[in-house]
Amino acid sequence: MRLIRFLADGEPLAGVFDGGGVTPLTAVDSLADLLGQPLSRIREICADPGGQARPAEPAALLAPVDGRTEVWGAGVTYERSRTARMAESENSADIYDRVYAAQRPELFFKSAAWRVSGPGSPVSVRADSPINVPEPELAAVLNYAGDVIGYTVCNDMSSRSIEGENPLYLPQAKIYLGACAVGPWIRPAWEIADPYALTIEMTISRDGEVAWSGTSNTSALHRRIDELAGYLFAEDDFPEGVVLSTGTSLVPDLPFTLLPGDEIRIAISEIGELVNQVVRGKAALEEMRT
Repeated sequence: MRLIRFLADGEPLAGVFDGGGVTPLTAVDSLADLLGQPLSRIREICADPGGQARPAEPAALLAPVDGRTEVWGAGVTYERSRTARMAESENSADIYDRVYAAQRPELFFKSAAWRVSGPGSPVSVRADSPINVPEPELAAVLNYAGDVIGYTVCNDMSSRSIEGENPLYLPQAKIYLGACAVGPWIRPAWEIADPYALTIEMTISRDGEVAWSGTSNTSALHRRIDELAGYLFAEDDFPEGVVLSTGTSLVPDLPFTLLPGDEIRIAISEIGELVNQVVRGKAALEEMRT
């Protein structure tokens, strides 16, 4: 079972995809509305969507995040992320070493729902940044109470040059139009036996050839998902849930950078595959979206 957002007659709907067709959810108006329900009620709604089944149309898939649902990220949660951040930060490398070992995790706001790119939609690299990379991540989808109701794929686009210049520039390196992609759907948590045993693969294609590829596993995640969620919800409120991206374990070596036209393909076993094309700068992104 997959929870999806999709276009039907030009209108975005929430539904369940079972591999053969799509059934709209009639008990809620959106995925955000669904995440405002207790976990037990979410399971009931998923088991009996209520709508009339219709043929699946992959091209109509939207990012599985809407309403007031936000996307947040966790930083330096894998050994590879720590070493990559230290390599790009000449004057403050020790900060990332300390964050990796600290009791409190690094958590940061990533995107409002309306900014999130979905499957097949473009992502962007900043026009004022020379070195930019995708960050493939397992994302936990949490309801209003902080319960993990499912998992999805997140591409946490990042400017290595901006963050490397000064860690305080993190918001500019991480939060901008086209910097976040999520999808292609949400796989319910009760269908994932072990979220710490999932293979993550990323391939970056350029001019029809592989420019970079890598494979890792969530078994190397340094933080527990419930720990990250606990810190996020400790002094904040998410009435329509939140997507919490758990950090990256795949980072190309410097000086690799994304180029316009690159295709980023991120696959997580048992979850799905997210594919996006790269453009450079806000103007190019807005042109593709119109």
